[in-house]
Amino acid sequence: MSYTAGAVAVVVGLVLLALSIVSPGAFASVRSAAADVTAPAGDAAAVSRSFGRHTVDSITGFFTSGREHARLKRELAEAKVRLVEAEATAAENRRLKKLLGLKGTGSAPVAFARLTRSTSASARRFAIVNAGRNDGLAKGMPVRSSDGLIGRILETGASSARVLLITDTESLVPVRRATDGVPAFAQGNGDGTIRIRLINLGINPLKNGDVMVSSGSGGLYRPGTPMAIVTKILRDGATARVLANPSDTDFVMVEHTWAPKETPPPASPKSGGR
Repeated sequence: MSYTAGAVAVVVGLVLLALSIVSPGAFASVRSAAADVTAPAGDAAAVSRSFGRHTVDSITGFFTSGREHARLKRELAEAKVRLVEAEATAAENRRLKKLLGLKGTGSAPVAFARLTRSTSASARRFAIVNAGRNDGLAKGMPVRSSDGLIGRILETGASSARVLLITDTESLVPVRRATDGVPAFAQGNGDGTIRIRLINLGINPLKNGDVMVSSGSGGLYRPGTPMAIVTKILRDGATARVLANPSDTDFVMVEHTWAPKETPPPASPKSGGR
């Protein structure tokens, strides 16, 4: 039976081969029918392959997009931090350039320093700078910012110094009105403002908006340093707002103590004898 079946299969195969060579289109209808029969199964297989491929791509894309989203989120956070740092650096550079611009307005500065802290809730007004005796600072040296006078050195350490602010009640600075030189004294009120006390009592010539500058009388403070602007007129003077607010000041310049030049007395004529 096996040999017979094998022989029959060989004969049938040879016949089919001969027919395909002699008449290639003889089995077209059979092939079409077979394709029609197997088409649903092929469609199902194609859909299964497509679904499987899309599922794998979706899962892979989910994890890939999740990692990409996390990476972009970290980069965005880092970029925001760098942007804030860049803005802070730019603002600090502007303040430093503005402060350095003061070098040509008077004597050479002793040192540039950072104002690290200042009192805000006490009646006494002090500040600390990160420069001291090692940087050439000494008691009495004026301290100013790019906006105006801050105060003077009260105590010095090796690498830090204590500053008596012009808003302290113990601070007394000779001043004058910038426009016409009306003389006065500026004394701190202990609340962030200063009291302008006129030297010549009588009709008060001060007006709101007047700018007061140091007069240089008695030495210590270089004349012409901006100090305050008048905000309220009083009977014998005014209340003024300081131009250089320590809470808004980062860097300061310490200057040499200013001493007015003394005019030499005229030489007495020599008397000749006979």
